[in-house]
Amino acid sequence: MKPLFLAFASILFLQCAFANDAAPLADDPVTEQRLISISEEMRCLVCQNESLAGSRSDLANDLRREIRTLIKEGKSDDQIRTFMVERYGDFVLYRPPVKPITWLLWIGPFVILVIGIAVLLGYLRRRNAVAPSKALSAEDNQKVDALLAGLGKDERDEK
Repeated sequence: MKPLFLAFASILFLQCAFANDAAPLADDPVTEQRLISISEEMRCLVCQNESLAGSRSDLANDLRREIRTLIKEGKSDDQIRTFMVERYGDFVLYRPPVKPITWLLWIGPFVILVIGIAVLLGYLRRRNAVAPSKALSAEDNQKVDALLAGLGKDERDEK
């Protein structure tokens, strides 16, 4: 048993000896910082609820490589965003611009909220109009007054 344990331990230690350090993503940390700031504002086209910076899909890796290339070519952040929008559409941006084609996206939730409030108010008005309002008769009022007079002041305060 001991030789088996020693063989297993030596294999593990040998693997550690041949392990390599992780290669940096970019030679320049400034380039990498720009890449991260740009890619956090963009949506991964595969996993749509994740930013391009956080996604590990193959397409996201390719897009980050493309952005890194554009940064090295000297393109500005706006030029890179414009390139990505021209290539993949406004969907690639987390905050698409307000323009006629995206008005429904920006105004739609508020329109739905106003319609919902209008429907609720209409329903409540119809329900109140249909519900009969009954007034108490004089005899019922006397019974209520008698019940209330029968209660002590302390009991009335508690209720």
